[in-house]
Amino acid sequence: MKKKVLAVLLSAAMVLSLAACSSGGSNDGGDDATTGDGAATEEKAEGGSKDYSFQMIVKSFQSTYWQAAIQGVEQAKSELGVSVEANGPANESDIADQVQMLNDAIEKKPDGIALAACDTNSVIDSLTKALEAGIPVVCFDTGVDNAPEGSVIATIATDNVAAGSVAAEKMFPVIEEKVKAATADAKVRIGEVNQDATALNIQQRGQGFIDKMLELCTGAGKKVAVVGNEFYVNGTKGAVAEAEAEVIIEVGVPAQTTVDLASTEAQKIMSKDDTIAIFGSNQVTAEGVITANQTLNKLSTDPEKGIIAAGFDAGTPQKEAITNGQFIGSVTQSPLMMGYEAIVALTKIADGESVSDMPMDGYWYDKDTMGDDNIAPNLYD
Repeated sequence: MKKKVLAVLLSAAMVLSLAACSSGGSNDGGDDATTGDGAATEEKAEGGSKDYSFQMIVKSFQSTYWQAAIQGVEQAKSELGVSVEANGPANESDIADQVQMLNDAIEKKPDGIALAACDTNSVIDSLTKALEAGIPVVCFDTGVDNAPEGSVIATIATDNVAAGSVAAEKMFPVIEEKVKAATADAKVRIGEVNQDATALNIQQRGQGFIDKMLELCTGAGKKVAVVGNEFYVNGTKGAVAEAEAEVIIEVGVPAQTTVDLASTEAQKIMSKDDTIAIFGSNQVTAEGVITANQTLNKLSTDPEKGIIAAGFDAGTPQKEAITNGQFIGSVTQSPLMMGYEAIVALTKIADGESVSDMPMDGYWYDKDTMGDDNIAPNLYD
């Protein structure tokens, strides 16, 4: 996994953007003040030189992750002189609402659309409509593997398989001795909470963690079973039946994408006496693990004293959990730069230039590295 997440130039741009942009999502008198239903008003960047109008559909306006992506959009608008109207559902589980927003965006006949799909299968018909209307689409944060040919021009997203693997690689040395001591009669359990099994990025990230942890445990001479959510159980190769396993990887998926429901899934896993570790695969589920611990008080960075936890993304609760010794660390990505690069890509397409997929790095941070120059700009509140 590469240590460098962004080119030097882009890192500098990010720092400038974070200094210039407000951190709260909606701005009092700013460019993209959000309305009550999550829509953002369209405003042309001052001094703009390009008469392009783009639509952006994010997964949710509630999460600070997506507000960070909007900050990147604001930076691109200012630099390129384009206009962008951003919209998104109240919750990442509101799939039908997002599809309707995407269809509405297509009806406005913009010069391009940036899309972060909540459910990759749900947007197929809409992508077909966009293709027929000649509207280019750039996916960001998550791709759409089965998109109609030619409908998605480029995808800007973290290499989620690799990012999930990083969390397993960092967690395993901490729990290795517990794993090695496990037997079929004294099993150990490693939990994973994924916000869904429908978005490609979450699927890849969750499976990346499972596959790497299975590989590491198998390398330690242990038989591993995967239980819980059927999507991830069925997607795992090399696992054994639960009865013969020495290590169990249990996967929980909440009914909706909320911290409370993610906490419920985390509590189910953390309440079991054989649980030694747990991973929350995005901001919501990581915060769900933290919320569960407020009741259970089981997390520790010492495997002899409690459950080892790791997370993904950022946000104040997760950063505090790392600082306070509840999480050993988390994997970060760059929503700000994904939002930025999505608008840059759409502008290039409108200019008649060719664009290609842009994999973005994800990398580990802990209490000792949170202030590093290539990490700190990504750790939004």
